[in-house]
Amino acid sequence: MRVLTGIQPSGVLHLGNYFGSIRQMLRYQGENELFLFIANYHALTSLKDAQALRENTLDAAISFLSLGIDPDKSVFWLQSDVKEVLELYWILSAYTPMGLLERAHSYKDKVAKGISANHALFSYPVLMAADILLYDAEVVPVGKDQVQHVEITRDIAVKFNNDHKNALKIPTFKVDEKVAVVPGTDGAKMSKSYGNTINIFTTLKELKKQTGKIVTDSTPLEEPKEWENCNVYKLCELFMSDDELLELQERYKSGKEGYGHFKATLKDKIWDYFAPAREKREYYLAHKDEVRDILLEGAKKAKKIASAKMEEIREAVGVL
Repeated sequence: MRVLTGIQPSGVLHLGNYFGSIRQMLRYQGENELFLFIANYHALTSLKDAQALRENTLDAAISFLSLGIDPDKSVFWLQSDVKEVLELYWILSAYTPMGLLERAHSYKDKVAKGISANHALFSYPVLMAADILLYDAEVVPVGKDQVQHVEITRDIAVKFNNDHKNALKIPTFKVDEKVAVVPGTDGAKMSKSYGNTINIFTTLKELKKQTGKIVTDSTPLEEPKEWENCNVYKLCELFMSDDELLELQERYKSGKEGYGHFKATLKDKIWDYFAPAREKREYYLAHKDEVRDILLEGAKKAKKIASAKMEEIREAVGVL
């Protein structure tokens, strides 16, 4: 099964990124044909600083390789290295009704949050459709907020196929209901836009500072504490075995420790969990040329499929 997903180079990765998305990618990598690209064209809708985009793009590649993306087991490339996606984007635009895009809630939400309205932001779903349809993707894993974009892709593909004899494979989306909603330090969903993140690649000092900001109640140190609704405990669930969690529950009930102790336990768990990834990241930071070579090699694999698909599509629409 061919699974395709793209990630924007939006800066520092946090626990929500890992447990909400990256860990699922790693599972697909072992069981399916995973196509994973860094969506730097998409990032232009919100990032206009050229140097920042270049740095974020390379950093995203380094981070994903460090966390376990294996270029020998997946196709991993940079979106802009396969220009066919822009050609398909334009062709699909001719088959995309304005009303379909006007109903896209993501555009309205982003404009409401202060992102400048522009054509790229408005036509974002068409480029996403090109990303998916160019590679004959069968399954697109998404969060619930991205389901509509895959539905738009399906609508565009059906309209194209009605005129051109099923030239495009109709993808399906998959929302993993078991994916953890990772709470941020304030208890809301962890998100950079909320400023409540705990970052994956950070110093031990900064990690202690971030975990120290987790909001808890005011139960005195000497009294038993409830673990069921505690943000610290919810984050510990991501890193601990069942036996470890039972032991932690007893510590909550004992009345012998305060929330500071539980935050320290969480900090240590996070630090140890990502230790191998930090080591790999140090390697890639010192070998950035190797990272670029990995992306270019992935682009060659992606381009082979994209070129063949575009020949078929050009023939279908009459482009010489």
